[in-house]
Amino acid sequence: MDNKIRMKARDVNFYYGTAQILNGINLDIFANNVTAIIGPSGCGKSTFIRLLNRMHELVPNARLEGSITLDGSDIMADAVDPVEIRRKVGMVFQKPNPFPKSIFENIAYGLEINGTRNKQFIEDKVVESLKKAVLWHEVEKRLHDSALRLSGGQQQRLCIARCLAIEPEVILFDEPCASLDPISTHKVEELILELKKVYTIVIVTHNMQQAARVSDHTGFFYMGKLVEFGRTEDIFTRPREKRTEDYITGRFG
Repeated sequence: MDNKIRMKARDVNFYYGTAQILNGINLDIFANNVTAIIGPSGCGKSTFIRLLNRMHELVPNARLEGSITLDGSDIMADAVDPVEIRRKVGMVFQKPNPFPKSIFENIAYGLEINGTRNKQFIEDKVVESLKKAVLWHEVEKRLHDSALRLSGGQQQRLCIARCLAIEPEVILFDEPCASLDPISTHKVEELILELKKVYTIVIVTHNMQQAARVSDHTGFFYMGKLVEFGRTEDIFTRPREKRTEDYITGRFG
């Protein structure tokens, strides 16, 4: 289960201008596992996962040192198209961000901009993605309604369906439940556990209980450094570092 490493970060330093945000990060992301990234606000968690699909390149004066690989290939190599990396490594953000289009168009859009023209294929993929995101039965009679009329929890599952439609290999979740109520949070967590059977997942979360519930491995970030990384059970019950224990038990952060 744990033996295949899907992504690797090695000696990763990251800067915005002259400010160093990440320092010497070494971390393995295992296939068909959920890897949680925890730590206090401003410690570099979200910055780190944005490196995994080259989203940092959309920010001026950003600079990365070290290497990040996907299935052994350097994702930062000059010959690698960042758009292709973002197709393979999808992302779901903290706040649901559906397009101001219909539910159907939200999912079809990604396929269309990737060059898919076959209408039947697109229709099939929309249905399949909504089913995978456990949203189909809630929206099957409303596909041409605006996505903005969905509840917050439904919008987040729509964004997950939109990500799934372009068939990523890895899915990054940046605090996907931060703006959701407990019932919607539970649905998204159940969905993540289901999705890991097919996908490799990385989740940034402030919620310790959530990390404990959904993840197989956990990395604790503090002040731009990876303090500790290991199996989630070990991190939460037998942390090696005092700073990890202090954070998990609520003494700081």
